[in-house]
Amino acid sequence: MSGTLTGRQAGQAPPARKPEHHLFRARRAGLPHVPAYLGQLWQRRQFVHEMARSTLRAQNYTSFFGQLWLVLNPLLLGCVYYVLVDILGSGTRQHDYFAKLLAGLFAFNFFSGCLAQCAGSVIGSSRLIMNSSFPRLLLPVTQIVIAFMRFLPSLVVFLVVHEVEGLPWSWAMAWGVPAFVCVALFGAGLGFLSATVQVYFRDFANFLPYLIRIWLFLSPVLWALEDQLAKGGPKAVLIAANPLSPMLGTWGDALVRGRFTHPEWLAQGACWAVGAFLTGALVFMWREREFAVRL
Repeated sequence: MSGTLTGRQAGQAPPARKPEHHLFRARRAGLPHVPAYLGQLWQRRQFVHEMARSTLRAQNYTSFFGQLWLVLNPLLLGCVYYVLVDILGSGTRQHDYFAKLLAGLFAFNFFSGCLAQCAGSVIGSSRLIMNSSFPRLLLPVTQIVIAFMRFLPSLVVFLVVHEVEGLPWSWAMAWGVPAFVCVALFGAGLGFLSATVQVYFRDFANFLPYLIRIWLFLSPVLWALEDQLAKGGPKAVLIAANPLSPMLGTWGDALVRGRFTHPEWLAQGACWAVGAFLTGALVFMWREREFAVRL
């Protein structure tokens, strides 16, 4: 055995360790095991509730003036459109026009809120995504819950207007529930797609408000669907191709006129809603594995 001492035995410091480097690569896109994924979503439903509640609290939703503004904002917007249509139409309108305008406007605001808020849900939660493991679909679902909670006060305004104008109450108004469910499913599906697109194309958020505004004027909010379809022509074809037309048409007829005379509208709306919801959810789940390295 040699009598010489090694460097470490002589008290010399060990060589410095090289710093660790972590390289993140985009995982191969693919669908997770859907039943297990849905089970994880359901197990984290309390997360959705708490996150929605904290976001609404930050937006002063729980205060009196916060809830008052949620009512006044769409009501004032409805008055603006009412005056605009009155000027352009030379004062010719039906007696229930204001109630129908509010009904369509409230439902469309919920739809547009789903799109706008879902679009930024993934981008706005980048730190949470980088540091936690959970189904990413919880993020846009939370925004849909928030949009629904902001929609509820507008129903109070509509019921007051409905009573003041002396509009009929009937069991046919219940058909507004499945019509609204179609709007919610359709908005959720497009919201999932918007959240996915926003991750890859950041400028999509600048384009979305213009798309929503154009969509508003092509939807039966400022006018009656039945009247526009009866006119025929290219405009009627474009309106008929709008997926929101049968949903909002059924919604307005049920709540304002208390009737359900076009079951084919609800059937068309249901097909669009279910198709959009499934497509949006599957695309989101298919791409969510690489969200962390795209943010």
